[in-house]
Amino acid sequence: MDEPGACPFCPGGAWLYGLELENDLCLFLAGREPVLQGSGVIIPRAHRPTVFDLTPAEWVATFDLLQRARDLLRERYQAEAFSVGWNCGPTAGQDVPHAHLHVIPRFADEPFAGRGIRWWLRQPENLRPSLRGEG
Repeated sequence: MDEPGACPFCPGGAWLYGLELENDLCLFLAGREPVLQGSGVIIPRAHRPTVFDLTPAEWVATFDLLQRARDLLRERYQAEAFSVGWNCGPTAGQDVPHAHLHVIPRFADEPFAGRGIRWWLRQPENLRPSLRGEG
C-alpha cells in the first residue's frame, strides 16, 4: 500500500461498503451484496495488514463493534445466527491487505444453512496434494 488511497479501507480509499457503526479505533462497514444481505466488515481505522497486527486496544474496539453489529443486524434483518471470521494473507483468501473481520448474518431458509466457515475447507477436494502422496 505505497500509494495514497491504494487501500480501499484507508482514508481516501474507494470503499465498497457503507459506514454503519464506529468507535474511536474501528468502523463497521456494511456491504452491498445481494446474496449476503446485511453482511459487513469491522476494520481498524489505522492500516493494519492482518488481525495479527491489531493493537490490544483495537481488539477491544473490534469486540465492541461486533456486539453492536450483531444487535443492529438482528433488528434490521432478523438475523438468526452469524458467521464471523478473518482471512489472513492471500492463501487464506484475504484480497484487501487491511485487517477486516467479516460479520455475516445467517438464516434458516438459506440453501447453505448449517454450513459454517470450516465446512468448505473440510471437503475432500481441499486435501493438500502432499498429504495425498502426490507431492
